Amino acid sequence: MAVPRTLATCIFCKIIKGEIPSFKLVETGLSYAFLDIGPVSKGHALVIPKDHTVKMHELPDEYLADALPLAKKIALAQGLENYNILQNNGRIAHQEVDHVHFHVIPKPNKTEGLLFTPECWPAQKPSMDDLKAYHTELLGKLEALGKL
Repeated sequence: MAVPRTLATCIFCKIIKGEIPSFKLVETGLSYAFLDIGPVSKGHALVIPKDHTVKMHELPDEYLADALPLAKKIALAQGLENYNILQNNGRIAHQEVDHVHFHVIPKPNKTEGLLFTPECWPAQKPSMDDLKAYHTELLGKLEALGKL
């Protein structure tokens, strides 16, 4: 297991180190999960990798492999039938804390939890030719990265 990177000024790194209190739910060698103090709905939790990286593509795979099973466990423990798993990368993608984190957001009804409208999820309508061209381009880029 790699030694996790930390940043002294990062609020999530401080939570992991116990310098800032949290409502911890579960901790592994690679991840730390706790209740969000500004929840969108009751039970809103955060799962944070212990390795300080800003964006998901910078995070070593071993941390990613650990985080989602914890999110699943939190959803199961709450008996959630409907919920969102949210992970944002970058300011224009609504990332507020510069440390990779996953939200587990219960959706108990239509008015609590994340609210999506057609205005906030503007589906595009590309042509099949445009999709086919991008598909070919993306496959080439994935191949260049090596087998996943």
